[in-house]
Amino acid sequence: MFKNAIFATLLFCGLSTYAQKVAPPQVDLRIYDIIEEVSANEIEADIRRLAGFGTRNTFSDTVSNTRGIGAARRFIKSDFEEISRNCNDCLDVFYQKDFVTKEGNDRVPKDAWVVNVVAVQKGSKYPNRYIIMSGDIDSRASNTMDFTTDAPGANDNASGMAGVMEAARVLSKYDFENSIIYLGLSGEEQGLFGGRGFAKMAKDKGWEIIGVLNNDMIGNIEGVDGVIDNRTFRIFSEPVPPTETERERNMRRFYGGEVDGISRQLARYVHRTTQTYMPEMNPMMVYRLDRFGRGGHHRPFNDLGFPGIRIMEAHEKYTQQHQDIRTENGIEYGDVIEHVNFYYAAKLTAVNAITMASLAWAPPAPKKVAIGGIVEPSAKLKWEKVVGDNVAGYKVYWRDTTAPQWEHSRFVGDVDNFTLKGIVIDNFFFGVSTVGKNGNESVVVFPSATF
Repeated sequence: MFKNAIFATLLFCGLSTYAQKVAPPQVDLRIYDIIEEVSANEIEADIRRLAGFGTRNTFSDTVSNTRGIGAARRFIKSDFEEISRNCNDCLDVFYQKDFVTKEGNDRVPKDAWVVNVVAVQKGSKYPNRYIIMSGDIDSRASNTMDFTTDAPGANDNASGMAGVMEAARVLSKYDFENSIIYLGLSGEEQGLFGGRGFAKMAKDKGWEIIGVLNNDMIGNIEGVDGVIDNRTFRIFSEPVPPTETERERNMRRFYGGEVDGISRQLARYVHRTTQTYMPEMNPMMVYRLDRFGRGGHHRPFNDLGFPGIRIMEAHEKYTQQHQDIRTENGIEYGDVIEHVNFYYAAKLTAVNAITMASLAWAPPAPKKVAIGGIVEPSAKLKWEKVVGDNVAGYKVYWRDTTAPQWEHSRFVGDVDNFTLKGIVIDNFFFGVSTVGKNGNESVVVFPSATF
């Protein structure tokens, strides 16, 4: 493999007021091992097991061990517990639940507990900082109120849930500075209830969430548009948080940032990480919270001000979503196992795993990033440094104002400010990330103040 050659490529930068320094390596070789460890066979086995419970409607049977949502969540919890035993109890596995009532909810047929399955892998240095990968446990038939009809939900969303379980199997073999949560959410089809309850709990506990990677349908490669594509996937992200203040909105009018919110920066991180370590894949950023008229379990986190994105297949087939199993006019309907491509699901699981590993091995992002340099040919940036022995320094990013990705970067050393000279500040957007000695970076931070 060419990874040794990549590892040997080092980025040099000249600093006028500091001794010349060599940047950390641009890749972490452990990431390649993680990619290779993700197993399509393991994912297939978990998808088949989840689809085999008949229906996983949130309001289906909770007593049976062979059918219904109860059997599904016990299977997931048992799997997390086995993974934990294999890593010397490295995971804290538990249920998190909230009670929902029929009153006032037109998608709730009866009062019930919405139960999530959680596995937490605590970080060694920053245990209260979390990167989350989530999938949905529940499935649905054509009528979401129908909790008895078969609804195997093989792609929607046994594929995403199996991806979470496989990521836990792989990443639990490693130690990280930041914490990782592997999360199975319920009640998605009835109104994102599981995500709402978990996001509120995280907020109440004062957790610092680095980002939420919501995986919803990662197993289909043949779309309703006739395209067959096993490389492209979509990353949905909203432009700015709904919790932004009036001051932040006013600042954007003059200094930009309309497409530079915390979720959008997380999406760019996934995009860049994928292109660095899995260049055969084609990440497609979609500048939208979610699909038209649809919703996903990253939204409740966004609603509370947490960064969150949706990762999913690029080409959907609607006859295989939210449909009773049947054949009409020669068309087969239903979300059954035969339509899932397990190797594609493994690729997207690897995208999640390497993103989480990169973030979990990275130091925290810089705080209080500010920018200045009006009416002069330079851009001045300053920030609050991060405390930690893994910090190698900081990287300044910039791009054209209409460019979707960060185009240029410069490692500037372990400093708390830097001036890019000979650059017209009005023509670019800027950001700063923290770089670890192992080469892993934080998410890029867009300036939130001026000086």
